[in-house]
Amino acid sequence: MLLGILFILGTINFAVHKAVLESNHPLLDTLPAAVRAGGGRVSLAFEFLLLLMAMLLVAHDWPAAAWGYAIYSLLNGTTAWLLLNGRI
Repeated sequence: MLLGILFILGTINFAVHKAVLESNHPLLDTLPAAVRAGGGRVSLAFEFLLLLMAMLLVAHDWPAAAWGYAIYSLLNGTTAWLLLNGRI
């Protein structure tokens, strides 16, 4: 059950991350060039690693990792909302 929830949260995080990368917000210019290279592939790979680690930890009886990833997802979504609506 938790793995399914993490998968859904991960899918949402990828969509939000990609939307922020495609927004061309001026704040993205402050990121290192390596992070922005290739349309943000490095940052998307890091996003994947976070999801993978959370899923592996949950699969090995660490349910707190699901809570951690859920909090990360909430912060990620809030930040994306602020950026995409021009509040930052």
